[in-house]
Amino acid sequence: MESLLPFERIERKIIVKKQAETNWDFGKKPEERSVEELINYGIVNLNKPKGPTSHQVSAYVQQVLGIPKSGHSGTLDPHVTGVLPIALGKATRIVQTLLKAGKEYRGIMHLHTDVEEKEIKRVAEEFIGKIEQLPPIRSAVKRRLRTREVYYLEILEIEGRDVLFKVGSEAGFYVRKFVHDFGLKLNTHAHMSQLIRTKAGPFTDRTWKTLHDLKDAFTLWKENREETEIRKVILPIEAAIQHLSKIWVLDSTVKTLCQGADLSIPGISRYNEFNENENIAVMTLKDELICLGDSIESSEFIKKNEKGKIVKTKKVFMERSLYQ
Repeated sequence: MESLLPFERIERKIIVKKQAETNWDFGKKPEERSVEELINYGIVNLNKPKGPTSHQVSAYVQQVLGIPKSGHSGTLDPHVTGVLPIALGKATRIVQTLLKAGKEYRGIMHLHTDVEEKEIKRVAEEFIGKIEQLPPIRSAVKRRLRTREVYYLEILEIEGRDVLFKVGSEAGFYVRKFVHDFGLKLNTHAHMSQLIRTKAGPFTDRTWKTLHDLKDAFTLWKENREETEIRKVILPIEAAIQHLSKIWVLDSTVKTLCQGADLSIPGISRYNEFNENENIAVMTLKDELICLGDSIESSEFIKKNEKGKIVKTKKVFMERSLYQ
């Protein structure tokens, strides 16, 4: 069975509530934004190198691009590498959405004594599903027992006392603590000798870019106005919401949403299926992110009703002046 995070298993059908056209005098498709707009309102799927902290990497991105702020999603320890989405400029608040998304890691667990392969694989099955973890002493959260879900755990290779594994988990899962607890289950000790994050929500190791890629692409654009490479490195903010259910609204509804109003059914053109109290991305008909909010009802309510509030607006991203 393919290892997928929960949102990757969902087939997101689009249901039409009201057929509508968009006015091309306002807004634009995300891929049509200028490079300047991307630099101040985009996101980079960065492959964090070993050594610097996540904060230092984020600061270096600011320095390269000459922007006043950026934000990273899900801190990685200095010696851990891998997927570290970095949101730029006005897009920084989008990282909150990614913090709660599922993660995937590949790591090497070193066992302190010899253990039979079949026993390692047997114990691995015990860690799939909801497990309890006590965060490590050096952690950013209060040290108390917490429940976290492991979506999948694969033992990829065993060489002597080194065990190569892949794990997909809920946010807030401590891989180092998992390795320690795994060793105890085997009646031995174990430590993590290497770790790479390969997924953070919709961002994966298949499309990550290095700091060198970013610097080279930016220099090429700055000196020669060559856009091809920088457009591969800096993605529109909408790349960070691929894991969320979406609602597309009429052009006439956009301005009120930008002013912080909640979304009601008359303003909806089409939508994905979703549950009550789910994080929803509200979009224009050009696929631009307007705002994020929490669903007040499930999508079934839209199907059966013509009136009523459906999304409580939480964070507005679109400029108020973009749609009239």
